[in-house]
Amino acid sequence: MKRLRSFIFVLLLLSVVSYAQSGIEKIALSEAKAHKNFISQPMYPGDSNIDVTFYRLNLYLDYDRRYISGIVRVEGRATKDSLQSFFLDMQDVLTLDSVTTEGKRTEARHYNDKIEITLPRKIGGEEKFAVDVYYHGTPGSSGFESFEFTTHFATSDPIIWSLSEPYGASDWFPVKDTPADKADSSEVWITADSFFVSVSNGTLEAVIDNHDGTKTYKWKNHYPIAQYLISLAMTNYAEYDSYFKYSDTDSMIIRHFMYKEHLTDDLKPKLKETGEMIAFYSSKFGMYPFLKEKYGHAEFGWGGGMEHQTITSIGDDNGFRSESWTRELISHELAHQWFGDMITCKDWHHIWLNEGFATYCQALYIEHLRGFHAYQDYVRHEFIRMPDAERYGAKGAVGTIWVQDIGSVYQIFNYKRSYLKSAMVLHMLRGILGDSLFFKALYSYANDPHLKYGVAVTEDFQADVEKVANMDLDYFFKEWIYGEGYPKYSVDWTYAEGNNGYYNVFVTIKQEKGTNPRYFKMPVQIRLLTSSGDTTLTVMNEALASQSFSFEIKGRPSALKFDPDIWILRDVRSIHYTSVEEGNAREMDFALSQNYPNPFNPTTTIKYSLPNSLGTLALHVRLDVYDVLGRKIATLVNAEQLPGNYTVRFDARNFPGGVYFYTLRAGDYVATRKMVLLK
Repeated sequence: MKRLRSFIFVLLLLSVVSYAQSGIEKIALSEAKAHKNFISQPMYPGDSNIDVTFYRLNLYLDYDRRYISGIVRVEGRATKDSLQSFFLDMQDVLTLDSVTTEGKRTEARHYNDKIEITLPRKIGGEEKFAVDVYYHGTPGSSGFESFEFTTHFATSDPIIWSLSEPYGASDWFPVKDTPADKADSSEVWITADSFFVSVSNGTLEAVIDNHDGTKTYKWKNHYPIAQYLISLAMTNYAEYDSYFKYSDTDSMIIRHFMYKEHLTDDLKPKLKETGEMIAFYSSKFGMYPFLKEKYGHAEFGWGGGMEHQTITSIGDDNGFRSESWTRELISHELAHQWFGDMITCKDWHHIWLNEGFATYCQALYIEHLRGFHAYQDYVRHEFIRMPDAERYGAKGAVGTIWVQDIGSVYQIFNYKRSYLKSAMVLHMLRGILGDSLFFKALYSYANDPHLKYGVAVTEDFQADVEKVANMDLDYFFKEWIYGEGYPKYSVDWTYAEGNNGYYNVFVTIKQEKGTNPRYFKMPVQIRLLTSSGDTTLTVMNEALASQSFSFEIKGRPSALKFDPDIWILRDVRSIHYTSVEEGNAREMDFALSQNYPNPFNPTTTIKYSLPNSLGTLALHVRLDVYDVLGRKIATLVNAEQLPGNYTVRFDARNFPGGVYFYTLRAGDYVATRKMVLLK
């Protein structure tokens, strides 16, 4: 699942004399959505005395009355001897009419959001049972928007839809409400006014005209399914079909159920690209897991996407269709068919196995389209969110990735932690293993016969990775999944001339002390730029406050780069070079000076400094100018530059008078100053 994130620029305007340290700020509106939609839920495993094997939802929906009535068949088996009573989950806002088994009514009580069912006789362990639950009412909302009767934003046409993750399934049907117990298969039969095209999981087995102004759509899912992935979406859909060709002669249909007003020629290529995405993910993780059925999309009334099995729901986002049907969102929800639907987190503590994987797959698909450098840019700017990482990105995650409070929907789906930082865990794991082992490990996990079409916890994934890589990675998972924060490094280095053109390099890596863990253990790359070329070395930085290393390399070193490709979620506080020849440290800070003159008309001068204490021979430098709305109006510098002092002239004769901001970006360094153009 992914909620669309909108960004606005917030500008703090001060007097001309005062200084705005942060002129341009991006605020994520949707990340801190009003907490009224995130109600507290107990840590709840369902009834452990039964194993559900099948659901059939036979439903009648009345849009005008916001009403549902149904007969839900639940089949299962006892997990203990002498079982005579068990319970299903159904919220008290719904009314229980009766429960039958083997065609006869049996005793049942509905209270405290549970239905307690008493069987006519005791059954033994592994013995099967089947009950039919009759009920009616107006569904409630125990999560996001569990079951809704709404309208299209643009046309006000009616739509009925569900979104049950994490705790909403029992808002609209009786269920064992835990992802740990997947049904082996399911059916959803939907009867409603003939206006509605009704969509659900799996394959459409029949459409029946009831000759009373209603139609019944019968959908069947043939694969194991978690309760929260059972779904329906109903409106006057237009259907657009594309295909995933998985062999020279065979294809699987991809069905897109769209609002009629949105199915335009400019949208169809985006929908059609889904087939290429399926092909790519199949090449990485194994064949699309529901090949005998379908994949598809059903447009619904929520601003984001939800990975309902074989039929992802994607929202119209208040009419802004172009904001919803993005490559990023489509690829995210599709990846869930492997990670979330085929293999589902056993409980909500381990939601990162769903959301972190799907978020990371967004970057993999970008890499597939545009190459590794595009992947790196995506990781830096979408996951880390440089240069605003602590506010908007993975560095801003609070607490452990393993969700401690699964009673809070907000905590389960915390964007910085369960999505961004979790995706960074996979990025870092790739850095440790290398591409070959990393993708073998992902494939092994996705095709583990003990997990495929089942459920998993973090330790299951860890075991598959360690088996493929033949490594002990316990330190990694303990500090990144069950630990908090990220490492903050400082690096000191120097060198001395050796023999025959070789040099001895001495490096000390220091970490700031944290809490859990106090210090991180990670392999880190050190790149030395020398007169003979670049040399990249990998050292294991143990969980220590300070650790020293020495190397012998060919050629005189000119610079050191620490974790140059950003394989670690980290801060590099400083890289400090001490000249042995001079016997002292060359120290010099980054600096972005106030422009002069200020106020100005029509030209002004901007000065800045790049230090060699950073330890780089050259940095990529950008100097951009923004107006008060946060729009970039000019780029004054966009180049690789050596350490030193620089002067740039800004000619603003073609711009109106007012307040402007200029921002310098150089490596991890970002600074912003305000200036005033008088006209």
